[in-house]
Amino acid sequence: MAVIVDYDAGNLRSVQRACAEVGISAIISDKPSVIRAADRIIFPGVGAAGSAMRSIRETGIDLALKEAFEEGTPILGICLGLQISLNYSEENETPTLGFLPGRVVRFRIKDPALKVPHMGWNEIVCTKSHPLLAGIDRHQEFYFVHAFYPKLDNPRYVFATSTYENSFCCAAGYKNYFGTQFHPEKSGRAGLDLIERFKDWGGRDAE
Repeated sequence: MAVIVDYDAGNLRSVQRACAEVGISAIISDKPSVIRAADRIIFPGVGAAGSAMRSIRETGIDLALKEAFEEGTPILGICLGLQISLNYSEENETPTLGFLPGRVVRFRIKDPALKVPHMGWNEIVCTKSHPLLAGIDRHQEFYFVHAFYPKLDNPRYVFATSTYENSFCCAAGYKNYFGTQFHPEKSGRAGLDLIERFKDWGGRDAE
């Protein structure tokens, strides 16, 4: 059973529709007991780190996610779901879950032609191989909507980058966790292919 985590951070139905399109039967739940019982977990989200962390702490979702991570359940984080999986976010100065060592920082753009948040299609560059990124073209574009991005403590956790004035990490992973700053559920066929690969990922390929 795949579970899409509901913590009042939106974008759940589009993720569920994308899962259905590639043959993943996924339920949406905010119940820690359901999350703990999942065979694989999708942790999406849009919004602010502070309110997201308050929500998951008040409901006990944070503990359920940590237990699932420690037990080796494959977890796919998307956008805010990736950001709050690091140690700390500059947004509202928020301590976060700590699955990946690093922090989330705001874009500091000098070019007046580039707006924040960064919105739209952008090319990614795969810097290391990973089963969820297999077969992605060198110039493949994915869809982004974000004002903050992950900054990992160690490059070994970075699997893809993109550029918005400067290069930034857009896909990161460690053990059974993998996260994307872009939205695969909004990225056409390439995004659906990534979600489909998650269906069969064993969760032990990113160490």
